[in-house]
Amino acid sequence: MCGITGWIDWSRDLTQDSEQLERMTETMAPRGPDAAGTWISAHCGLGHRRLSVIDPENGAQPMIRRDGDRTCVVVYNGELYNAPELRAELESRGRSFTTNCDTEVLLISYMEWGKSCLERFNGIFAFAVWDSAEQHLFLARDRLGVKPLFFREGNGTFMFGSEPKAILAHADVPARIGAEGLAEIFIVGPARTPGQGVYQGLRELRPGQCLTVTREGNRLVTYWKLESRMHTDDVNATAARVRELLQDTVERQLVSDVPVCTLLSGGLDSSALTSLAVEYYQGTGQGNIHTYSVDYVDNDKHFKAHAFQPNADAPWITRMSEHLGTIHHNVHFDTPELVDALRAATLARDLPGMADVDASLLLFCREIKKGATVALSGEAADEIFGGYPWFHREEALNANTFPWSLAAGMRTDLLHPDIADWIKPQQYLADRYAEALDEVPHLAGEDAATQRMRIMSYLNITRFMPTLLDRKDRMSMAVGLEVRVPYCDHRLVDYVFNIPWEIKTAGSREKGILRQSLVGVLPDDVLWRKKSPYPKTHNPNYLDAVRGKLLDVLNDPSSPLLPLINVQKVREIAASTDASSNIPWFGQLMSGPQLFAYLWQTDLWLREYNVSIG
Repeated sequence: MCGITGWIDWSRDLTQDSEQLERMTETMAPRGPDAAGTWISAHCGLGHRRLSVIDPENGAQPMIRRDGDRTCVVVYNGELYNAPELRAELESRGRSFTTNCDTEVLLISYMEWGKSCLERFNGIFAFAVWDSAEQHLFLARDRLGVKPLFFREGNGTFMFGSEPKAILAHADVPARIGAEGLAEIFIVGPARTPGQGVYQGLRELRPGQCLTVTREGNRLVTYWKLESRMHTDDVNATAARVRELLQDTVERQLVSDVPVCTLLSGGLDSSALTSLAVEYYQGTGQGNIHTYSVDYVDNDKHFKAHAFQPNADAPWITRMSEHLGTIHHNVHFDTPELVDALRAATLARDLPGMADVDASLLLFCREIKKGATVALSGEAADEIFGGYPWFHREEALNANTFPWSLAAGMRTDLLHPDIADWIKPQQYLADRYAEALDEVPHLAGEDAATQRMRIMSYLNITRFMPTLLDRKDRMSMAVGLEVRVPYCDHRLVDYVFNIPWEIKTAGSREKGILRQSLVGVLPDDVLWRKKSPYPKTHNPNYLDAVRGKLLDVLNDPSSPLLPLINVQKVREIAASTDASSNIPWFGQLMSGPQLFAYLWQTDLWLREYNVSIG
């Protein structure tokens, strides 16, 4: 993976200000530690930082190819998993190649098929192509939004970047937020509304969208979205098709010229990917695969099972690693490391995030990077197959809001009354929910219960899954690790979205059809294990540490957070004996300690980015 950025100004000669482009590009250095490059012309500049995965000796970017009088230049972040097939087809049409990298396949695909090349791609990507013949910049993002792409437009200029920091590095772009940005932080966050960049003027290209930037104006197009169709396969045929798609995408995503590993929690999703990877490695004679897991010092002493986290992972990790014969690495962190990493996690996101869930992932990825450059992860299976508890609870199904945002009232109470009056947080959340409902592609003839489960699937795929994909991208790329997510293969997502709920829950179990598709792949005890989410620390020392950090903020009259929050209410919560409550205020994992850490991250973000509010 890589970091990309760029800048268009139709009214000035950018060659006279190349240092600006260099600064924007340099912000992407952690995403691409192996090489850097820029390309600049009168009105367009492109920057790239490279993490070498395929054909490390070649494939430098920005990549330039010429066809007669036409010159095309690309910066690209991602992987095309069907690059060999595309290359063969292009060669049959007379195109030639000088490298073995998928960057060249992507660029020549664009030169051959234009914007319709997107329909042919299987992969995760965000890219921009300057086309001299058309005098336009063409940008696109993959169908599920695995790879990020932010942009800012106006007054004859256009800027883009893999992360907000690349755009904020431009001298003409202030770090400023208004009412919408504050609502995103305090009522939606750490999620984001699709397309919302939080900072004023900043937007994100939504999954499955492309954008053409011209002197006359910009044109945004949705080239892919979820569609509802009748599902005609029975349970057995459905399970077979799920198995076929999953196996194909895992094998495609194992292709790399650098070491590949898997993240193994001992749960259904990661165990399935690891098992299929081991099978492929054994079949191709590539030896044993390395696996990694994360946990926290003394978590075994402090763990208490509850509805959102029913059991610990450690015994199951050992079970799967021994069963498959992987070379396993247990990574443990203690409370001080986790607390210290909150700052780095905030800077990696350019926003407050998922507290210790972010911080631990960043530390975890840093350890993995010491032995591998590419990892496979089980992200997105719960959103796609309906694994989360809120798919199965009446109060969440009938809440008339996002099921991960059930504590909107409590979050509103934490705001300063003037801020609450200004941003109207609960109305903002209700409006975003209504917008999401309006997008759902309904199927004629569905009964109310079936329609509700389709709505839940759509909300999870388009609203919750991006939060976890953002987290995975920022934390992994902050240390130069590429993480691939096979469950986000668009063919698999498109197929599973239309599986009826009674088949998805075959055997009266969450993700029942996925379990049935993996019979014979996993041991029975792992196959039918109750879902447990990404581990968080249960050490009371973490609660004490983040509570102390937040109290330091509350006691600092210069804190930029104080005018935004109800200080007395926050103090009351910090002083309460149930501050470690397991009742989440966001998602499944963010409860009392994570609330304190999130508010502390918000204060840090306001200071570090010198954010102005208005």
